[in-house]
Amino acid sequence: MLQMKSYLKAYHPIVHLLLLGTIFISLTSSMSVIYLPIYLMNSAKLDPITLGFIVGAGALTATIGGFLGGTLSDFFGRNRLMRGTLIVLGFIFIGFIFTSNTIFLFILNSLRGLFSTFFLAISKALIADLTPKEKRFRVFSDRYMAWNIGYSVGPIIGTVLGVAGNKIAFILTAVIYLSYFLLMSVLTRFITKSEQNEKISEKITFSQAWIVFRNDKVLLLFIIGSTLFTAVHAEMSVTFSQYLKMNFTDGVKFFGYLMSINGITVILTQVFISRWSERFGILYRIALGGVLFAIGEVGFAFSNSWMGLIISMIIFTFGEILIIPSEYAQIDEITPYGMRGMYYGAQGFSEIGNFIGPWFGGILLHSFGGKIMFLTFSMFSLLSIAFYFWGRKLHLSKQTFLNKSSTIKSS
Repeated sequence: MLQMKSYLKAYHPIVHLLLLGTIFISLTSSMSVIYLPIYLMNSAKLDPITLGFIVGAGALTATIGGFLGGTLSDFFGRNRLMRGTLIVLGFIFIGFIFTSNTIFLFILNSLRGLFSTFFLAISKALIADLTPKEKRFRVFSDRYMAWNIGYSVGPIIGTVLGVAGNKIAFILTAVIYLSYFLLMSVLTRFITKSEQNEKISEKITFSQAWIVFRNDKVLLLFIIGSTLFTAVHAEMSVTFSQYLKMNFTDGVKFFGYLMSINGITVILTQVFISRWSERFGILYRIALGGVLFAIGEVGFAFSNSWMGLIISMIIFTFGEILIIPSEYAQIDEITPYGMRGMYYGAQGFSEIGNFIGPWFGGILLHSFGGKIMFLTFSMFSLLSIAFYFWGRKLHLSKQTFLNKSSTIKSS
């Protein structure tokens, strides 16, 4: 009980709402979004080419949605844009239920990808707004675990209740988004006037923000590093299943078990690993996570048994636990005054890694085999670390120059 009270006091009430909402959104999304191709195939009778075009449209708009949503939130306010985004998402999922028209489905899924990443970017920026800097790595770790809790139990609940991938799952998702909107509207009063005034004082013009953003080489290097990490994770999530099917008996079934092990490992160990890693700097957490990614990939390449694959997956997951919240914290550390939404949203460009991983992984798998594929992506992990170190070195040089300049001016 005392631990619960301490946890509730650790974060702002709206931050707790965002964490709780993350669980329910990921839970219902894991019963609807991941089954969207199957749902559309059954309800709209789409051919594979059309289906792939519609599903791919959502992934494409998601690539730019985070940057667009985060930037707009800097200039129009996070709460207002967050509430609008939740309403739109609620009606989008309702729309999937009532149409089988190909054009409408294309528009709906494009908007779903766009506004889903709107929501992610704005919620991350809002969490950072309302959380002291020293607690941000921890709160992003908690958010990451909340997302995994939902995605771990959602498919199980959906399967047991028989609602996964059917209209009921889409209705539940719509209800969660609209309920979330109502709660956000009510709890907005928890943001005090002083906090609102602080956000107003941070306002800068779009042209000023764009000039800073366009010339920020540090951010570019971090985005490249994040893209490489995303590609490694996407290769593991997509191409890995093809490798198992080609090389192991019941490989597809075992891939499902491995993904469950991934989610369970996150839930059981995330708090311990995150708390333990707080003794190190952000960059060293990312570096350690990248090394664990690489070791996991090497393990996949040389494992000839289920046990070897399980151990490699657990090691890979430890790296994931370190990298994902650390990337958010690293972006936060370099964000200029008044541009948090834009910078958090810019990290969404790394989603292109979700295309590069399966595409390039597929080429390597079918041309050279699984061992070369895994070893190549282990090198991607190590290369990503190099980009982060490069960006960090550039950032420190820039800070040193600015400090010297301000000292000269003051004297």
